Amino acid sequence: MPNTKYSYYLLLYLPYLASWIFKSSAHTSYLLAWAGSFFIFFVCYKGWIKKLPDDLPILDQLLRPIFFLQIIFAGYMACTSIFYYFNALGYEYFTYIGNRNFIYSDIYESIAKCQRYYVLGHAALAHGLIAGMKYPTEKRYNVYAPSMSNLLLGLSIFCLPLGYLFSKISALSQFSVQLNGLSFVSGTIALAFAIREHKRMNFWAASCLFGLNMLSALNSGFKEPIIICVLLLGIFLLPIYGKKILPVLFSILLILFIVLPTFIGNFRKMVSAGSSVETARDESLNKILNSDNLVENLREDNWVFLTGRLSEIDMFIRYTKSTPDLVPFYGNNILLNGIKTILPRIIWPGKPDIEQLVMTRVYTAGVVDRVSIVSAKPAFIVDCYLSYGRIGIWIGLFLYGFGAQKISLLAEKMFGGYFLGNAVMFSGLFQILWRGNSIEFLTNAIFWSLVTMFLFHAFFKARGVLYLSK
Repeated sequence: MPNTKYSYYLLLYLPYLASWIFKSSAHTSYLLAWAGSFFIFFVCYKGWIKKLPDDLPILDQLLRPIFFLQIIFAGYMACTSIFYYFNALGYEYFTYIGNRNFIYSDIYESIAKCQRYYVLGHAALAHGLIAGMKYPTEKRYNVYAPSMSNLLLGLSIFCLPLGYLFSKISALSQFSVQLNGLSFVSGTIALAFAIREHKRMNFWAASCLFGLNMLSALNSGFKEPIIICVLLLGIFLLPIYGKKILPVLFSILLILFIVLPTFIGNFRKMVSAGSSVETARDESLNKILNSDNLVENLREDNWVFLTGRLSEIDMFIRYTKSTPDLVPFYGNNILLNGIKTILPRIIWPGKPDIEQLVMTRVYTAGVVDRVSIVSAKPAFIVDCYLSYGRIGIWIGLFLYGFGAQKISLLAEKMFGGYFLGNAVMFSGLFQILWRGNSIEFLTNAIFWSLVTMFLFHAFFKARGVLYLSK
């Protein structure tokens, strides 16, 4: 991809520089850093540094990292703190009610400091994504698939039981995560292609798979799988129906964002109290549908969700207060732990539990108490900060963006282009990159997802789905 304007990379770091210059004014610094993420999005999508891929229409390439991954990862990381900030100011939505909860004496300085780290991380992520872009990709393989909906449906049906079977075999359990993710993505896209190809049987089969995925997402106790189900389907219906489905898609997503916090809150309470998953799911739905004070309950639950669970800035503040003043930087230790987690337990019987390994940092920083049953794993940017502070954030997020982009390009090269390579394989196997996670979970998942991708490449070649370009 020619015409890279290297000096323009500096544009990405202007918001961080501006917010740092005004750090003596916490509110100004915060707002500059928060708005700066939208400036970074603008710079990226105007193509000022490097031209965006033009081998496909924009609507047909939304799952490339520069679009979907950046919007989800950076949006969640850097843009959601605005609700926490308003809450700290004493507002609930647009009404001033004062601070009902304890806040730190230097809360605004702490919020501004963490937001500066967020916008620095976003700039480094975008820098890595843009630096790694090289389109059009080299096309080494072509795809032979008379019916794409048949291929995707078959892939989803093949992976679903295999993933379940592998989850029961300790030596192969690692692959169950990748297979379930691939089944979920290919089944969702199969539904869109069944509509495009007017295949009635495929439509009903894919609809059943989509329904099972939604049911599984409801039973998971997390909001993200439900939203991702709908979002992925919408993305692949866009090329079929065009922008006219956007109002419908946005309306459904808005309803989900409003309703899910209450549903998930009720669901988790009932499960923790000993109810079965099915009972908790059904009762939680009934409470929403039959509530006498539905609007008020949704309003209250959503503000708690927006200010607490949507943004992780409160936990980030706690980490910055303990490190490096009370707890020294970890240096390379977190990364080395991540590399160690790649080894399967069958090879290393004494391999530590990854969850407990990660939670050690949480307890050491005093983010949650050891007797608490809450999981508060540090986000990727937090692990970068805990490793080397500001420079750790820059290096870590740059490598994150650059690495994600290169894996996406590799997938396109191996699987005949954007569709099977990026939309199916990259999105199905590397979903963890959309939201990020602690370094130990990331390194483990990325390594085994790469292994799985190479195995499917060999499988598709053997089945004649992939053949070398002349």
